Amino acid sequence: MLVDSPPEPRAASVPAPPTRRVARPLGLSLSVALLVLVALASLAVGAKALSPDQVWHGLFHGSGTYGDVVVDERLARTLLGLLAGAALGLSGAVLQALTRNPLADPGLLGINAGASAAVVTAISFFGVTSLRGYVWFAFLGAAAVGALVWFLGGSRGATPVRLALAGTAISAALYGYLQAVMIMDDAALGRMRFWTVGSLASASGPTIVQVLPFLAAGGLLAFALARPLNAVAMGDDTARALGAHLGRTRALAMLAATVLCGAATAACGPVVFVGLMVPHAVRSFTGPDLRWILPYAAVLAPVLLLGADVVGRVVARPAELQVGIVTAVIGGPVFIFLVRRRRTAQL
Repeated sequence: MLVDSPPEPRAASVPAPPTRRVARPLGLSLSVALLVLVALASLAVGAKALSPDQVWHGLFHGSGTYGDVVVDERLARTLLGLLAGAALGLSGAVLQALTRNPLADPGLLGINAGASAAVVTAISFFGVTSLRGYVWFAFLGAAAVGALVWFLGGSRGATPVRLALAGTAISAALYGYLQAVMIMDDAALGRMRFWTVGSLASASGPTIVQVLPFLAAGGLLAFALARPLNAVAMGDDTARALGAHLGRTRALAMLAATVLCGAATAACGPVVFVGLMVPHAVRSFTGPDLRWILPYAAVLAPVLLLGADVVGRVVARPAELQVGIVTAVIGGPVFIFLVRRRRTAQL
């Protein structure tokens, strides 16, 4: 698949200030180190208290009670948190560039709603009860909604406003359908209640294997689109002047965001605010260049997701709060702060 690589936008061709040229690589290195620490905390901390020796024994010997807890539970949810967090961060950054909306997230285009509606359909009408069954329905629902949003918002020439309006309208309709089915079907309500919150607790090796190819393909496509999206984010006229193919770039960006968010949502449910907060926050440090925003988002979004998961396991011991609840509690005040910022309102 070929991706247009237009000449560098004029603004991006100006050398970055010396401070930023040094700060961005250094900051990315520190972000990777922070991600390693949070991943280790995810392995070491949980609802069940284990000593470092017990964690080490369970991780490298993989037998007995410690092995069951560390390898079968904590290692799987840590890996899923890394993959899903990176996918949500990348999809949020791509959608913010695609819609030229600094407060856009994967839910804006109805992808989360499509996955949720597909899962409740699978439970209520097809009797699906396992997470492995949810994954495929959720991914197909996200992909179908992504295609529908593109058809409605781009059939006469895709624009950020049309895509956002189409996604909002479809989300409203699908969430109405979802609530209606759940009210009429108590069994679906009971099973959906856990999935719709967003959780890493049901992570398993087979689930990770199922979604990994989609996450890898979507991530590679997102990074390949960094330069064309830099041009598109500057406006249609400027992008055309720079040689960008608007229709192709937007279609591929929509595909990348749908694959990434659809796979992450299928594996762990609709986790909110991660795809919004992280790309928006790193932009203030990296500048508008997606060649830096995307790596930062791919590293720091898992930091937020795994950190929230660790907090959820600790604050409610011996039970735990689902990661979607923790990110919502954190994300609500942060979202209000971002909306009220004068600079954000002007974008």
